[in-house]
Amino acid sequence: MQVEDQIRAEQPGQEISAPQFSYASGTSDVPLLGITIGDMFDRTAGKYPDNEALISRHQGIRLTYRQLQAEVNRFARGLMQLGLQKGQRIGIWSPNNAEWVITQFATSKIGIILVNINPAYRLNELEYALRQSGCTALITAPQFKTSNYTQMLYDLCPELKEAQPGQLQAAKFPELRTVIRLGQETSAGMFTWDNVMDMAGAITEQALAGRQLEQEFDDPINIQYTSGTTGFPKGATLTHHNILNNGYFVAGLQNITHKDRICIPVPLYHCFGMVMGNLGCVTHGATMVYPSEAFDPLAVMQAVQEEKCTSLYGVPTMFIAELEHPDFSKFDFSSLRTGVMAGSPCPTEVMKKVQSLMNMRDVEICYGMTETSPVSTQTKIGTPLEKQVSTVGQVHPHVEVKIVDPATGKVVPVGETGELCTRGYSVMPGYWNNPEATKSAIDEARWMHTGDLATMDSQGYVNIVGRIKDMIIRGGENVYPREVEEFLYQHPRISDVQVIGVPDQKYGEEIMAWVKLKPGETVTEDELKAFCKGQIAHFKVPRYFKFTEAFPMTVTGKIQKFLMRQQSVKELGLDAAAQQKMA
Repeated sequence: MQVEDQIRAEQPGQEISAPQFSYASGTSDVPLLGITIGDMFDRTAGKYPDNEALISRHQGIRLTYRQLQAEVNRFARGLMQLGLQKGQRIGIWSPNNAEWVITQFATSKIGIILVNINPAYRLNELEYALRQSGCTALITAPQFKTSNYTQMLYDLCPELKEAQPGQLQAAKFPELRTVIRLGQETSAGMFTWDNVMDMAGAITEQALAGRQLEQEFDDPINIQYTSGTTGFPKGATLTHHNILNNGYFVAGLQNITHKDRICIPVPLYHCFGMVMGNLGCVTHGATMVYPSEAFDPLAVMQAVQEEKCTSLYGVPTMFIAELEHPDFSKFDFSSLRTGVMAGSPCPTEVMKKVQSLMNMRDVEICYGMTETSPVSTQTKIGTPLEKQVSTVGQVHPHVEVKIVDPATGKVVPVGETGELCTRGYSVMPGYWNNPEATKSAIDEARWMHTGDLATMDSQGYVNIVGRIKDMIIRGGENVYPREVEEFLYQHPRISDVQVIGVPDQKYGEEIMAWVKLKPGETVTEDELKAFCKGQIAHFKVPRYFKFTEAFPMTVTGKIQKFLMRQQSVKELGLDAAAQQKMA
């Protein structure tokens, strides 16, 4: 419900006008789910036992809800036989596969906190995540792309090679006892997946049911490490209630039912995959379709066509890769009707192409962050086209959002820029074992401060205009990179563009655009400056342009602008300006 346009004076019947402020709360006649993930999974499996639940195309695995439930229960009993207790942490370091999904639901049934480890992590980051979370066990893939996970673990933990499986004693990891390796091969010191599955016979179904009854929906069940631009990542701790409800409402706003099939090419270690994807499907009885272990645009298009997917998820860079694939026109997207684009701001032109060329007329934009489970705002079916392509939607059910002046903390009037804050069931309890970071992110009134700059219109539609840290201050003028990016996207030869601020001795900061051109196209820096002249304010026209084939990004497809800045400072010889102290 929006704040009223008018407020009443103390005198009866008299009204005074007041500015409408940037606050909205998500009213809903659909109640929150007061249930654990494990119980929700069982409820769905009982309701839709013969529905296809999981399709892992690269593994050739297809499971109905009844079959997936049997695998989940078996693995949960195997973990119980290993002695894992409620509240202990188990890491998973793997790309997308059926075992990841089985692990997610098995751990939720027995109260083991699943620690998602980025498949791109290397030794230093892996060591930090395992130690900071205090993992008792780790599930690992043998390898991913060019990384040999098995060898990396032996390098990090040499004691593993000599240990009996389940009895590891490692100097660096005093709590780590068990390593479970995916695949058929055996490795010294590690159980295989099948070993753990075979242990299930020692634990009865009744014992598993009893353990499941011990779980509460407010218990923490997941830790996800957020990628910080400086320092070590922080472990966002999420409960059953946080993520189950968020997945439920993300799918519900798309009108997902048990007849839908969602193509999920986004990584499982991230909320987009395991919450919006897996929990969105399970809460509605829909089918999870995984095209490949990591994003591959061709595999996505094949999966959509051959599995007749009705919904497709992805970050904007994924949709761009699909649209620009040389075989794009060969595929049939007629089964699609909806989907989610999230993770970073979507260029308007890309959104329009996804709607028209991919048949995703009801594609929706979601906005959020790991710490908020993740979604706080979403566009809805029936949203006017203008809002659909230019905003991140309205507040989610049972959630509040407000936009505040970062300096004063006061809510700003509609249309003004400020920091977006959110509050409600979706806000994490805190960062794992990091009270200081928690206190700096969540204020005393339980508002999560996102660090994102946003505006809200009179209908409650939110537009993200940048990060507080990304805002460029050029000669006293505030420049929001998103605005400049949206303008440059209109150039017919540009495929993608990212705008950053770089240091300048005269203006403090100057504007730089990294430009990716469409295949076979050329354009000069002068031509782009001429394109901007007279169309946007002179102080918003980039001084520097860099033509590139790719942007530095995370595994989830988020652009890492801090790396772009570092590289640009070096390439442009701006070290002196970077060291200049500003008032």
